[in-house]
Amino acid sequence: MRTTVLALAALAVTALVPPAVAMVPAGTAPKSAAVPKAAGVPKSAAAPKSAGVALGSCGAGQLCLWRKPDFTGARQIHELSSVDIESCVPLPAGGEAQSLANRTGRPVTTYQSAECAETAEFETYPGGGTWTPRSPYQVRAFKIWEN
Repeated sequence: MRTTVLALAALAVTALVPPAVAMVPAGTAPKSAAVPKAAGVPKSAAAPKSAGVALGSCGAGQLCLWRKPDFTGARQIHELSSVDIESCVPLPAGGEAQSLANRTGRPVTTYQSAECAETAEFETYPGGGTWTPRSPYQVRAFKIWEN
């Protein structure tokens, strides 16, 4: 009986959490995991809403960076075919980003420094589908890592 009650309680909780978007509370996981995640969202799927913000459109295999928060403003798209893995990729002059989506399938580190210096702010995002509507700093460069 106890197992049945626990199973029903677990089902009730999971029914309240949308399957496409999961939040990891800040302070309960590593720094890179405390971001909204939406795994396996097809490119053709309508972007679901997360905390009142529509997730940005970003295709599988892409790193998408938006100039303004909440996936607004000019968007830059980077793909593995045009980026050297584990190399610092500075954004074009004046091309800072304030929101991003990582759908590369690989971890991506964003940097406040245009030279990927670790003396300034930096954050690593998992590659399975990570949407970040508000970066804690202006992103000026990134690295895509080998798995």
